Amino acid sequence: MLFGAAAYAMWGVFPLYFNALAPAGALEILDNRVVWSMLFCAIVWIVLRDLSWVRPLLAVPRRLFLLVIAAIFLAINWGGYIYAVTVENVVETSLGYFINPLVLVLMGVLILHERLRPMQWTAVGIGAVAVLVIAFDYGRPPWIAMTLAFSFAIYGFIKKHVGADIGALASMTTETAVLAPFALIALVWIEASGRGTFTHDPPWHALLLLASGVITTGPLICFAAAARRVPLTTMGLLQFLAPVLQLICGVVILGEDVPPVRWVGFGLVWVALTLLTIDSMRAARARGRGRAAARPAMSASS
Repeated sequence: MLFGAAAYAMWGVFPLYFNALAPAGALEILDNRVVWSMLFCAIVWIVLRDLSWVRPLLAVPRRLFLLVIAAIFLAINWGGYIYAVTVENVVETSLGYFINPLVLVLMGVLILHERLRPMQWTAVGIGAVAVLVIAFDYGRPPWIAMTLAFSFAIYGFIKKHVGADIGALASMTTETAVLAPFALIALVWIEASGRGTFTHDPPWHALLLLASGVITTGPLICFAAAARRVPLTTMGLLQFLAPVLQLICGVVILGEDVPPVRWVGFGLVWVALTLLTIDSMRAARARGRGRAAARPAMSASS
């Protein structure tokens, strides 16, 4: 529980870290995050002296291809998140991660042809109304929130299909290795064009950019440790800690304005998530009772 709470808490306060990287732009921050994350992962593997995961990964081209696609959507998600912070729209990032579970349910219907239970349909419907209300308030669709929600949902969907064959750190190493050459080229171009901030600002700024590797990988390691030990339903509840903290960071600390109509939209999202959580817990209990009832029957037949 502590590992899971630590992971989501760190993800929840990321806006404060990215805000502290000003005047660096979104592209420069993203490129630094990719490059230093890759370097940090490499250092960890050198310390562990374990590269046994590399050969099995290369031996299955389909798995490697899926991780390449996952890396692309990870870059979209990171880039959208960082851009939102730099344009002072942290509240919309919070909305994106609030509606992410609803998007996952919708993807299950559209891609996996899953059949939703009535309460799940109700939650998805209320979530759609919430997005319309917020779009009306913005005067445009909430593009940042939708980009974050769908990119992270697709990323999670791909990682689920990769399965437990590759660990979280190995997966992150592979994904950042795919992105790192492009990020490094972009960083060199930004610095050469005189628009970079790494070498032109006080030393603490460069150290903050360098720290992006540890700051990115740390929550991932905590999340992986929690996911192996904590039930899925508990992780599902813990995940709401991140967008709650993002919302607090945006409104209370960074001083973003949230009009009343937008609060109504957020309220509808929270209602939808409450219904989704209740339905998920009921389904988990039903599955547990089914397994408990099956065990005596199996013992009797044997």
